[in-house]
Amino acid sequence: MKLIQAKSIVSGYCENNDWFGNNYNMNIYKGCCHGCIYCDSRSDCYQIDNFDEVRAKENALLLIDRDLRSKRTKGVVGTGAMSDPYNPFEKEYELTRGALGLINKYGFGISIATKSDLVTRDIDLLKKISRHSPVLIKITITTCDDKLSRKIEVDAPVSSRRFEAVKKLSDNGIFTGVLMMPILPFVEDNEENLKGIINKAHENGAKFIYPAFGVTLRQNQREWYFNKIDKIFPNIKEKYIKAFGNSYECASLNAKLLKSVTQVECDKLGIYYKMEDIIKEYKQRYSDKQLLLF
Repeated sequence: MKLIQAKSIVSGYCENNDWFGNNYNMNIYKGCCHGCIYCDSRSDCYQIDNFDEVRAKENALLLIDRDLRSKRTKGVVGTGAMSDPYNPFEKEYELTRGALGLINKYGFGISIATKSDLVTRDIDLLKKISRHSPVLIKITITTCDDKLSRKIEVDAPVSSRRFEAVKKLSDNGIFTGVLMMPILPFVEDNEENLKGIINKAHENGAKFIYPAFGVTLRQNQREWYFNKIDKIFPNIKEKYIKAFGNSYECASLNAKLLKSVTQVECDKLGIYYKMEDIIKEYKQRYSDKQLLLF
């Protein structure tokens, strides 16, 4: 794995971030080798050359240590927005694990998005962080069918392994749920798939499900996606072109039905699905713990 230079890794403070209440952003790795056919981070605007090649930021833990020490305001550090913090190289290099140790040391919270069950390796550190700060784990699952997940998320752990990770984390008291996005139009946007994910998530202890019924396509990412999906599902590309043209947001034609199904099923099972409820609940759990300690 190559190393690239960086001046800092943890971003500046954001007080009212409506994306899971993250106050800071942290990306230790650049690029991803999970091979998901729909990844938005492949877009030109992010300026990541050779996206499938994972690179780590040089002296990452020293930079994160310095960044966290310099912060005047504590908060939740989000990671996983641009590249998966639990790519296969993390098993050897343990940079994400090292960062969690520093986040715990300096009294910050953590919000992780990943497609890898490797996150369960760090349950010990996540539990330590949860004693003083909010902890939120988001496992991306777009299908409950392992065969389909192998086709569209080629080198990521299959969906069943991710559901198992949700269970391990939840069983250890970590506030964990499912990022049900993107739900690909004409491929995954059906009631059967949706109910399958929701029921599996519930069986494995997920506290929340946050959905997006569609996919975003722009620049070279669109070309990549069309090339891949045309090989996997012949004639689907033509449906995209007819339905969405060159639109950036390609919302499922079944979005209204899928939203209704999600609300009904999640309400029935006691699963949060509104962003404001998810943020309130996982941060409230931290506040309640603090009151108990006091």
